[in-house]
Amino acid sequence: MHIPFNASERSSLGVEVELEIVDRRSRELTSAATSILHEMGVGHPGGDHPKAKHELFECTVEIITGICTTVAEARDDLGTTLKEVAAAAERRGLALLCSGTHPFSDWHDQQVAPDPRYARLMEEMQWLARRMQIFGVHFHVGVRSAEKSIAIANALTAYIPHFLALSASSPYWQGRDTGLASCRSKVFENLPTAGLPYRLEGWAEFEQFMETLVNAQAITSIREVWWDIRPHPDFGTVELRICDGIPRLGEVAGLAALAQSLVEWLDTLIDRGYKLPVPREWVMRVNKWRAARYGVEAEIIGDDHGTRVPVAQSIRELVEELTPVASRLGCLDELTSNLGTVDRGPSYLRQRRVVEAGGSPVDVVDSLVREMETDRPT
Repeated sequence: MHIPFNASERSSLGVEVELEIVDRRSRELTSAATSILHEMGVGHPGGDHPKAKHELFECTVEIITGICTTVAEARDDLGTTLKEVAAAAERRGLALLCSGTHPFSDWHDQQVAPDPRYARLMEEMQWLARRMQIFGVHFHVGVRSAEKSIAIANALTAYIPHFLALSASSPYWQGRDTGLASCRSKVFENLPTAGLPYRLEGWAEFEQFMETLVNAQAITSIREVWWDIRPHPDFGTVELRICDGIPRLGEVAGLAALAQSLVEWLDTLIDRGYKLPVPREWVMRVNKWRAARYGVEAEIIGDDHGTRVPVAQSIRELVEELTPVASRLGCLDELTSNLGTVDRGPSYLRQRRVVEAGGSPVDVVDSLVREMETDRPT
């Protein structure tokens, strides 16, 4: 199978954010995506919206950027669409938030969006798809060749715990504390083509992998391989899909800067003749688990000898390493904002503090809505 790679401008950036729709009175997830999107032009004869669309369930609207050059441009792009969606939601007595899971809504109650693709997914995956009441943020960074996209995607697996720890926002599932920082990541990876990526030796092996799955009718298109990190041939990008939903645009921008700077740095190393290092599969698996369990409080494996390194320390060192790159890309402020997330705690810790202070799951939803509306951490 020949899969063309539509090469992108180096380090171009795109961001996708899955928004939860909640009722302002009950704070429950609400099936209103079709109504909101229809007001925005989606579903009209010959009409569509370039930056807002359906996701799997009717309680979700996904907003996307265009092809951006800088993190600031991507943030402004998202902010414009977010205001439009929020206004349509407000007129219906609804609000928006973004977290890996809703703190208490029941997945049994969610309606599937009216798209044949989603109907096919439900028929094939059954219970695994039905309980996908989860929400994430994805980052696309442009690369100039198919082979580079494979090498960079392989190397990025070393940084899965960094992205997951900084974005972790799903401690609760159906009203109960799971004990995890990110239960979303564990729910999602149960799909047969989701979770940790395979290490591929080059683009030819990627094409062979996809040909095998398509011919076996395991997937109908390459869009149905939902790895934590994957090459995206249509966009000409490496896509990072590991992050939980992120409650604030400021934090989205911080992780966008980390993604853009990291891919640019790895791209530069390839140009200098370096072979990018790739972690062993068992180290990658343990490190993802520890980030999902403990968030920024995790200790990850730093080498083949099993040396433990606090992920918070590793994030600080990574930010320092990427500082010159971020300066060139114009996103240094956004990159260094990740240190603030480490210091005050990502969303999973902020949510738990609401409960520890005597709040209920409803209060957790209110705190998430406020963070989205004000772009300030609770």
